[in-house]
Amino acid sequence: MSVTFINARIFTGEEILEDHAVSTREGKITSIRPYAEREATGNEIDLQGALLAPAFIDLQIYGGNAHVFSLYPSVTSLAATVAYSKGGGAAWIMPTVATIGPEVMLDAMKAIRAYWEQGGQGVLGLHLEGPFMNPAKKGAHLEQYIHSPTQEDINWILENGRDVVKIMTLAPECCDPELVRQLAAAGIVIFAGHSNATYAQAYTSFDNGIHHATHLFNAMSPLESRAPGIVGAIYDHPLVSASIVADGVHVDFASIRISKKIMKDRLFLITDAVEENKDKEAGYIYIREKDRYVSAGGVLSGSCLTMTKAVRNCVEQVGIPLEEALRMASLYPARAIGREQALGRIAVGYDAALVAIDSNWDTTVYC
Repeated sequence: MSVTFINARIFTGEEILEDHAVSTREGKITSIRPYAEREATGNEIDLQGALLAPAFIDLQIYGGNAHVFSLYPSVTSLAATVAYSKGGGAAWIMPTVATIGPEVMLDAMKAIRAYWEQGGQGVLGLHLEGPFMNPAKKGAHLEQYIHSPTQEDINWILENGRDVVKIMTLAPECCDPELVRQLAAAGIVIFAGHSNATYAQAYTSFDNGIHHATHLFNAMSPLESRAPGIVGAIYDHPLVSASIVADGVHVDFASIRISKKIMKDRLFLITDAVEENKDKEAGYIYIREKDRYVSAGGVLSGSCLTMTKAVRNCVEQVGIPLEEALRMASLYPARAIGREQALGRIAVGYDAALVAIDSNWDTTVYC
């Protein structure tokens, strides 16, 4: 199917174009031309002055639309989570499973594989957040499942999920670097997180190939005057990017502003969104409060964000220019997973995953 989008301000990922049209065919962008020279596709969508931007990419989300994929992995819960994300501007997600037993991880791998086999769109792969983390920084994760990896653990992940697992969050100080290299060699992008690493430990792991970090500030050793911690190492290392939860709850907006000044294009957005679950048998309890989710013990355990809300917060609460906030939700996460040649820009040959944003911040995803 061919479509041409008209009557929009077009943010390409680099600049905003006025009086242009974007045409797509069979899932790819085929042209960006002045309106008078647009392709005659026979199917035009009038966006009525909205901003057309690359669709957002959420690399950490647990569930949506009343389904918690991370606890009850299935094609149905995946589809619900994708629908939630599309409603909030994200065409692509990395559904995430927290530290839990191998049965649930295996079910999540099978669910994503089945979703793809049935033609499901919008899922980039699986993000395993744990179980190889530091219990001192477990946050809301279940300590009984936390452990340092063995060769058998790595073999199990690669045998069962090599084609599905695309991100792993782990504490580098708790992991044998050789085992981490095996995961990376299999194409899994390693994020440092839930870590109590010293500055030296973290910086060394970054030099050794871990170039990403999960939810900056949350569940990691802080920046202090005599102990810079992993936050200090993230700030200081030129190759390390980090995700951040821009809801004003996980991280104060002033901390986001300071981090952005230091890290520039190395900082990107995630939602860390979840849905309510009160079934104790599932292992994790997620209780909805006004602007967050907490565990049964009151520990912060997830957000109520969409990617559009995160972008809006960055613009209105943090003071980040709109174009840069949009890149934080699209181009920079695409770059973190090595997909920046296909996602995160409106350019010829890129995937036709687009989001229209109106003056009220209401969004419509086209993909």
